[in-house]
Amino acid sequence: MATAAQTFEKDYFTDHSVLLDPYDYFESIRTHGPVYQMQSRDVVVVTGFAEALDVLLNTRDFSSWLNPDPLVALPFELEGDDITAQLAATPSNPMELMVSYDGERHAAARSLLNPLFTPSRLKANEAFMRAYAEEMVQDVVAAGGCELVNKVATPFVTMVIADLLGVPADDREAFREVIDSAPPPGNMDAGEDGQSVHPLMVMAGYFTRYVAERRAQPQNDVMTEMALAKYPDGSTPDAMEVVKSAMFLFAAGQDTSAKLIGNSMRRLAEDQDLQQQLREDRKLIGPFLEEVLRVEGSTKATFRIASRKTKIGDMEIPAGKRVVVSLSAANRDPRRWEDPAEFRIGRPKIKEHLAFGRGAHTCAGAPLARAEVAVILDRFLEHTSSITLDEAHHGPAGNRAIEYEPSYIIRGLANLHIKVA
Repeated sequence: MATAAQTFEKDYFTDHSVLLDPYDYFESIRTHGPVYQMQSRDVVVVTGFAEALDVLLNTRDFSSWLNPDPLVALPFELEGDDITAQLAATPSNPMELMVSYDGERHAAARSLLNPLFTPSRLKANEAFMRAYAEEMVQDVVAAGGCELVNKVATPFVTMVIADLLGVPADDREAFREVIDSAPPPGNMDAGEDGQSVHPLMVMAGYFTRYVAERRAQPQNDVMTEMALAKYPDGSTPDAMEVVKSAMFLFAAGQDTSAKLIGNSMRRLAEDQDLQQQLREDRKLIGPFLEEVLRVEGSTKATFRIASRKTKIGDMEIPAGKRVVVSLSAANRDPRRWEDPAEFRIGRPKIKEHLAFGRGAHTCAGAPLARAEVAVILDRFLEHTSSITLDEAHHGPAGNRAIEYEPSYIIRGLANLHIKVA
């Protein structure tokens, strides 16, 4: 006889009905406690805020090896209660990236990004993004509206990160085309073929050339600083490690930031009072974004594998157990947030949300993402008196037709048609 859990359970990784409202899916799981063993897979789902935080901070017992493909098969037989050495000795995929690194290796790779986030560099990049946002928004206003996600949000964040990294202007359009044509990370339709690394392979070719050129002939740009950077111990990184760090930031940063613009704009377009409140007091954009990040951040989940026998809450976790850390569910945990489904600007300690993760793998580009979204929202509010959803594409209020990208990682609209006045 089927249990209650077996009756309601959908497959988080493949069921498209979860896309429209993943929060309902996670809430149905939460009724069984903050840590839940899936019936259909050897996977534990963490929905509790405290439990999620514990997993993210516990790098001793939990490895990031699974990222970005939590369903990848283990290429070795599990041996005993500690598989730390086996994980460390085995790449998780052909384009193993910083997001899957652990410990000192992860810290060393992350240090290569330091030249990107100096105050002077960020200030110069913010000047670029403000000018570019102004130009894009003026074009939208002149046209009376647009499809926001693919025509504004993605090109905007792609060009901003390209400017920050020093990607040559002639190559930026090629990068956009690769990203636009690629399936989303965490593609629900990948099936047994696993996640596509094609866009990363294409970008790797470009970044390999950039790093080789800068090492041979240094220039006064950020790519040279990265190419010539040293690890904290003073050693010189292999060129491919520099390539992978830069490439990962480019690929991951543009996708999540673009989706955050879409999620933020949809909320503003659906709430005219809130929109006008921000238009009249632009200082509220920052607190507004933090609540968007909590309620509907771009990243639904991150993944871990137990490298040692341990516990999450009261549940025993054997070595080798796969773990879905649901950031979106943790950010709606009623034990942590009062009336968690309600959108409230100015919640106490709002920046404690987990939208950018926590611990060693906290999103390195979080400050950039906040700045990007704040800047373009500011420009839209400055140059409009009204932003609404285009009912010809999305239907009337109360009966919206909204399409999301088929991803178990990203919470992002496939498109968002807006009208402005």
